[in-house]
Parts: sequence; structure tokens; C-alpha cells
Amino acid sequence: MKKTILLLTIAIIGVLGVQAQGGGGFQRRTPEEKLKLTKEKLVDLKLDKDQIIKSDSVFMDFFKAQDKMFEEMRASGGAPDREQMREKNQKLIGERDDKLKKVFTEDQFKKWKDEIEPTLRPQRGGGGPGGNRSGGGGNN
Repeated sequence: MKKTILLLTIAIIGVLGVQAQGGGGFQRRTPEEKLKLTKEKLVDLKLDKDQIIKSDSVFMDFFKAQDKMFEEMRASGGAPDREQMREKNQKLIGERDDKLKKVFTEDQFKKWKDEIEPTLRPQRGGGGPGGNRSGGGGNN
């Protein structure tokens, strides 16, 4: 009897521990949240008021188009075709960049592509053993 109660208690604690982990309830950012995050990074470009208004419009259109694309992929049922998704996203990025080239100066656009845009990309996991981590000791 004591063993049964002990096993049941361990099982309940295990289930509660898994529930506390969140179970993959990943929440996607809204276009407005993405724009806010992007605007925080764009401060380094020292945009004037006109550039801010125009770039906000470009980014909002881009984020909404991206969300629509992801929603269509999810609604189609089954596993999304990763290659098709990547191609569509690359097309959206190209269209966004063409518009940004008309808003930013050449130097601002270069800084956007080289320094700011990479920091906004979602980081994939992978910090496991043998992974490519910065700050390591290196070979002595």
C-alpha cells in the first residue's frame, strides 16, 4: 500500500513538472510587436521623421504579409513545405529590401543589412555539447 501511494505521488509530481514546463505553447509575436522590436534596433540608423514614417509602413506591410503567409501554410493542413515557405519568405524579404533602399541612405541600408537585420532573426536552438558557442576557451 505504501509503495502504491509513493508511486502515485511520484507520478503526479512528474506530470505537474511537465505541465510547468509550458509544453510548447509558443506564442507568435503580432506585427505590432515585431515593429516595436525593429524600431528599437533602428535607432542606430538615426532616421529622420520622414524615414521613420516610411520605414514603419514598409515593415508593417512586411510583417502582415509574413503573418498571412504563415497562416495560409497552417490552414492548408498537413506539414508545411519548408522549401516553399522559405522561397515565399525570401521573396517578401526582397520586396521589403527594395522598398527600404528607397527610404534609407546607402550607408543606412548597408548598416541595416550587415548589423541590424541579423540581430532580428529568430535564433534556433543548438547550444549542445560541441556546439559553436562564443566565449569558449579555445585550444591552448
